[in-house]
Amino acid sequence: MTPDYNILHIILLIYIVVMNVIGFVIMGVDKKRAIRGAFRISEASLFFVALIGGSLGSIVGMQHFRHKTKHWYFKYGMPVILMVQIALLLTHYFH
Repeated sequence: MTPDYNILHIILLIYIVVMNVIGFVIMGVDKKRAIRGAFRISEASLFFVALIGGSLGSIVGMQHFRHKTKHWYFKYGMPVILMVQIALLLTHYFH
């Protein structure tokens, strides 16, 4: 029995949207915590969300909240993660 690819694509799309919303939101939450001097979200967690599909949302959140934009590993690392994800997606669909 073959899986219904339309349903799989819808599930993947929903997953990507949710992960990007999470990436955006956690950038804002961490910025707010930084301003207040509260307990912060670890940089590893911020990168993890980007790696598992939330890179675009994380980048947009960085710019919107002006957060982590002076850290070279965020400034260049997040776009690299996004480019790798796009390349993998294109390779999958056009292979």
